[in-house]
Formats: sequence, structure tokens, C-alpha cells
Amino acid sequence: MLVAPKLTRNLKGVVLVSTWLKKWEPENPQFWQETGSKIAWRTLTITTISLVMSFATWFLMSAVVVRLPNIGFKFNTMELFWLSAMPGLAGGTLRIIHTFLIPLFGTRHVITIATLLKIFPLLGLISAVQNPETPWWIFMVLAFAFGLGGGDFSSYMPSTSIFFPKRLQGTALGIQAGIGNFGVSLTQFLTPWIITFPFFGSLIGGPQTFTKGDVTKDIWLQNAAFIYVPFLLVVGIIAWFILKSIPVKASFKEQLDIFGDKHTWFCTITYVMTFGSFSGLSAIFPLLIKSVYGGFEGAPDPLKYAFLGPLVGSLVRVIFGPVADKTGGAILTHIIGIGMIIGAVVMAVGGLLTPTSLDQFPMFVGMMLILFFLAGVGNAATFRQYPIIFAHSPRMAAGVIGWTAAVAAYGPFIFSTLAGKSITAAWPPTV
Repeated sequence: MLVAPKLTRNLKGVVLVSTWLKKWEPENPQFWQETGSKIAWRTLTITTISLVMSFATWFLMSAVVVRLPNIGFKFNTMELFWLSAMPGLAGGTLRIIHTFLIPLFGTRHVITIATLLKIFPLLGLISAVQNPETPWWIFMVLAFAFGLGGGDFSSYMPSTSIFFPKRLQGTALGIQAGIGNFGVSLTQFLTPWIITFPFFGSLIGGPQTFTKGDVTKDIWLQNAAFIYVPFLLVVGIIAWFILKSIPVKASFKEQLDIFGDKHTWFCTITYVMTFGSFSGLSAIFPLLIKSVYGGFEGAPDPLKYAFLGPLVGSLVRVIFGPVADKTGGAILTHIIGIGMIIGAVVMAVGGLLTPTSLDQFPMFVGMMLILFFLAGVGNAATFRQYPIIFAHSPRMAAGVIGWTAAVAAYGPFIFSTLAGKSITAAWPPTV
């Protein structure tokens, strides 16, 4: 049961919500059993729900862009890939900022504000998709603003790491990141369904005419954005009244000490390999299906398959969090690294990205799901290592989690721009 935080009164009698916890000792068994466990799991529940919304909005543009050419927008292939890429560029950059926010402002303030901010680009997209004359640069601005959902991660995960004892951090981080990653599948699964009927009536505008070949029908593409607005508003309010902050304070300058440790850079490389691949593949999967297999007769609808990859990656991240706690993250990271290399080679040399018929499509989807599976395992395995490597300083461990997540969040930008250039160039796309 969620319990509201204690209230205090200022000199004028105005009721205020207490922000900072006075004591936090998660490694103390008695404190954890009597006090800490309830607060930590309550915080994890609220922040994880918010993180699902973060990932859903972060990847919303990748689900929307595949429909834009069919409702009258004259964007070329490279422009569409840029729209998929921009949230990744913004998300990675904003994660660098988020890396340092929790020790400065605390969980309650950061999570609440981050949750509510995502409403604004959603409202912008609702308007933009209803006018085929909306210029590409406005969509680019909105795509960049959707990076707010990507930036959050580098506040959410460091926050979770300091709420839990080291023995449970792999499990807690795996649960939060894995369930949060479901937001990617949510937006790619929900979008093709929610846009097919006037779910909100005329409240947010009328239909657009969708044309594909001889098929013409009405769709309500703005629904894909508006569906998240009420949820973000409610979660933001709950976060403000329920969440508390742990007094692990440090100035911006003090937090820079993570960059003087060589392990920070080793952790960065491995997480780029795992989450960089997961986020990058998630961003390009719909457009990759459309661009590579969309020219065949009876071509598949990208959004009927694109959600499967993030779903697999998210699910195994949750499952392998406890596994990493028991077996150790290093060995799992090593194994999946080798597996991802082999999978990428098979995709490149097996002709799955240069198909001659739709008969190759099932194998293409299968190999993509294998890559998502490996990336999901790797995400759980890499995060398990940070609290152990930086056991001497929970604050540094939290900072490294935020920093590595920031760099890896450039995955959508890197994958989308490279895929777009490959497809639009004289040679066929390659991994």
C-alpha cells in the first residue's frame, strides 16, 4: 500500500511535503527490514511506472514516422531516418545532464519534473501530424524533445541503486530497466491499434486519410501521442506526493571523480555494446522492415513485428537481473558479446538485409529477435557489475550507471543515421 510522506508546516501554517529522508542505511539488516525495504520497493514501483512512460514517448517517433508518407507528408527516406535518429541524439545528451541530478536535487523533484515535462512534445505532435504541410524541421524539433524520455534513465537508475542494498541491486536495476524497456514495445504495439478509430472522439481533432496502394482509410495518428498524456499527469502528481529523496548529496565538481577511474570507461564500452544495440535496433526496426522488405508484393506491416524485438529484450533483462546476481555479471557480458558478434555477421553475410524475396523475412525477424535477446541479457549483466566494482562508493556507482547509460543512449542516433545512409546510398544496407 502506498503511504503519503509526512507533512510539515512552515511558519505561515502552509502544509509542505517533506522531501529528504533523515536516515538511510540499506546495508543495515534491521533498518532494511523495519524501514528501508518498504520505502525502496514503493519508490521502485512508482519510478518504474514513470520509466515505462519515458521509454514509450522516447520511441514514439519511430512508430509514427512509418505512417507519415501514407497520410500526405513528402519526407524522403533519409529524412524519416533522421526523425528516428533525433530522439537518440537528444536522449544521450540529456542523460549526461541527468547523470548528475539526483545528488543535487533528489529523487522526488527530479522524477516528478521529468515525468511532467514529457507532456509538452506529445501535445506538439498531436498538432503536427494533423497538417501535411507541417515542415520537417518542426518534426525534428519535436523528435529532439522526445529525447526527454530517453534522458530520464540516467536519473532513474542511479536513484534506484542508492535505495537498495548491494545484494539486491542487480535484481532491482534489472526489474526497473527491464520493465521500463517495455515502453518501447508498448508504443510500437499500441500505435497501430490506437490510431484506427476515434478513441477520443473529436477532442483532439479529426482523421487523416491513409493511402497505401489501392487501399484508402481514415486513421487518427494523433491518438498515438495523446494516449500517454493523462498517464503522465497522474504519475507526475503521485511522484510529487509519495516519493522521498535520499541525502546522498554531492556537488557537480565532486561527481566528476568517476572520470578518473579506468573502470568507468570499461563499463561504458560494455554498456554501449548492450544497451546501445538494444536502443539502436529498437529505433530502426520498423523503418528497416519498411525499407528492406517493403518493396515486395504483400509486404508486411512494420508495426506488426517491430514491437517483438523490444519486448524480447525487455523481458530477458528482467529475468536475467537475478541470474546476474547469482552468477556474476562479467561472465554473462563476455558470452553475450561473442554471441552478438556472431549474430551481426550472420545478418550481414546471410543476405537477410539484401533479400530477393519475402521468403527471407521470417529468418530476418528471427535473427533480429536473437540480437534483441542477447542485448537484453547483456543489459542486465553489465549493470550488475557496477555496484560491485564501485562498492567503496555507492554515489560513484550511481554516477557510473548514469554516465554509461548516457553514452549508450546514442544508440538510436548512430543506428538510424548509419542505416539511413546505407539504404539511400549506392550500395545495399549492411549491419
